[in-house]
Amino acid sequence: MTTQATREETTVAIVGGGVAGLTAAMLLRRSGVDCLVLERQSRAYVEQRQRAGLVEYRGVRMFTEWGLGDLLGTFPADNTMEVRVDGEPVFIGRDAHAQEYVGVLTPQQALVGNLVAAFLNDGGDLRFEAADVAMSGLDSQRPVVSYTDDAGIAHEIACDLIAGCDGDRGVSRRSIPGGVLTAYTRDYGVTWLAVLADTPPPRYPCFAIGARGYAAGFSRGPKAARFYLEIPAGDTPADWPPERIWSQLRERFWRPDLTAGPITETEIVRLRSQVFEPMSHGRLYLLGDAAHVISPMGAKGMNLALYDAETFVNAARDYVQAGDDSGLRAYSGTCLARTWRYQEYADWWSHMFFSRCGEHATADPYAARVARARFARFTEPSSAAALAWGELMTGLA
Repeated sequence: MTTQATREETTVAIVGGGVAGLTAAMLLRRSGVDCLVLERQSRAYVEQRQRAGLVEYRGVRMFTEWGLGDLLGTFPADNTMEVRVDGEPVFIGRDAHAQEYVGVLTPQQALVGNLVAAFLNDGGDLRFEAADVAMSGLDSQRPVVSYTDDAGIAHEIACDLIAGCDGDRGVSRRSIPGGVLTAYTRDYGVTWLAVLADTPPPRYPCFAIGARGYAAGFSRGPKAARFYLEIPAGDTPADWPPERIWSQLRERFWRPDLTAGPITETEIVRLRSQVFEPMSHGRLYLLGDAAHVISPMGAKGMNLALYDAETFVNAARDYVQAGDDSGLRAYSGTCLARTWRYQEYADWWSHMFFSRCGEHATADPYAARVARARFARFTEPSSAAALAWGELMTGLA
């Protein structure tokens, strides 16, 4: 016996309850546009999922302008960065521009938790554990999003617009017919071990480059740090017990006194970037990782998602309230222009660092020397290159 699906309606159906989806939902409600959010995972899962931790200045300004600045917390990010080149510290980001326009250190799980609470307190419709999400009629005036709830009840939601915010492996991008999207991919040939540890974080974001190999460390709060180690392709977390992790971090940072602590999470990360064009099809609009994945070297993944969310919301508001679809038609081009600008930034940063590390420098000494020259120009006080970096770092470029 087939049970008839429960039929519903909304203006904007948002698929995915991460930063992009929840930010879009909050801004839509602030704009007076009806919406609902479907999230495949449980509330506990999305509020504990560890990801990026920096909201750049442009993102802080966006939340503040929408009256949501309190969701970010009050732990300012110093744009100063330390690069340890074969153990010698070099500091960047200390120019007046970079120091004036600072972001906020906001672990993604903390921001998601704050967004979830704010959206629900505002009367928002957020549905966790939505299974078997599917989309139909993307080219029609009223597409439909279907799903099954945690009680096994089927739902069909007719809407005006769909915001696909369910990440790189979600259903949104897969729902677009074959041949519509073009994928642009860059694999850097680098594998990272990402490590989350309960240990005092470095004062500044810190990168180690040179003959001993690549490492990086970032704050994830006052008592937690995220570290990255380049590791051989094919390694698994089992190949990296805690004693090996701490030994390599101390060696690559040239810091024998680096404080160890309990390791709470390890993950293998393949360093890659990917962009899909266009970022929309019919009534479906892709936001965040559903449209683009960026090398974490630039710390721009979450920030690009925030830009996508605000751009989409402004366009959707104009369409719903004034019948003006110009923003929706321009959405893909507007977001892609920014996406590629920051893809170039992350690509520049990646090559400048990895070309000087370990086997990469040995295999291609010419690239290593070019990277050294680029780094020297980039770290000259008040240079044009330093100013360009500061504008990109703050999100103002």
